[in-house]
Amino acid sequence: MRYLGLDLGSRTLGIAVSDKTGVIATSYKTIRHNEEYLKLIDEVKKIVDELEIDAIVLGFPKNMNNTIGPKGQLSLEFKYKLEQALKIPIYLEDERLTTVSATNVLISGNVSRKKRKKVVDSVAATIILQNYLDRRIR
Repeated sequence: MRYLGLDLGSRTLGIAVSDKTGVIATSYKTIRHNEEYLKLIDEVKKIVDELEIDAIVLGFPKNMNNTIGPKGQLSLEFKYKLEQALKIPIYLEDERLTTVSATNVLISGNVSRKKRKKVVDSVAATIILQNYLDRRIR
């Protein structure tokens, strides 16, 4: 089973993909969208078709006190629209602190600030997807 991991931000969509066995997540790319969320549906659909994706894991940003804020609500709406367009399962994965973790990984790898900005969202998507895959395998 092959999964697509998504980290929906206010300006970008970080994307990761699993291997065909659904064990290892890898950074795929970042799409800039400037809050044009409906255009993202078509982009994601192309990737799902091209890579033969079976399910999507969407980062679900919760507040630290476990409540759902505006960004969490946006993710729920995006999930609903994806489900309508793609007809494949979409799972929500808690994404608290994944961007911080992704930034720390990139800093420890001596990635320049300029390059970090370009890849941090796809690395965060990789962390989101890998967390889901690891929990599913246990």
